[in-house]
Amino acid sequence: MQAAMSTMDGIINTVSANIPMAPLFGLLKPNGKMVMVGLPEKPVEVPPFALVAKNKTLAGSFIGGMRDTQEMLDLAAKHGVTADIEVISAEYVNTAMERLAKADVRYRFVIDIGNTLDKAAAAAE
Repeated sequence: MQAAMSTMDGIINTVSANIPMAPLFGLLKPNGKMVMVGLPEKPVEVPPFALVAKNKTLAGSFIGGMRDTQEMLDLAAKHGVTADIEVISAEYVNTAMERLAKADVRYRFVIDIGNTLDKAAAAAE
């Protein structure tokens, strides 16, 4: 993280756990903005100096509409921003939950409902 200090214009924080915020604010350039979309269980501790020292902003967004979501996806595509994910079937969800409990997860899980339903339909025939 040291190499990335003061290099980011913005951070979309999707973390739903209580994590130290000061290091994340350190990643932002002056006038940078962090938008919280994750919902930690406990109140987040924000060190005031981390915000005011270089005019940084902390904002939150519960959900965006279709237009906002499309705008975000278009911006990500334009700049080559992608997500590292692990695609799983619906049958794997219990195992995925066990892995989450063990902190044995490197990427976000994405449940492939379409292929799961296709397999179930094929098996029923």
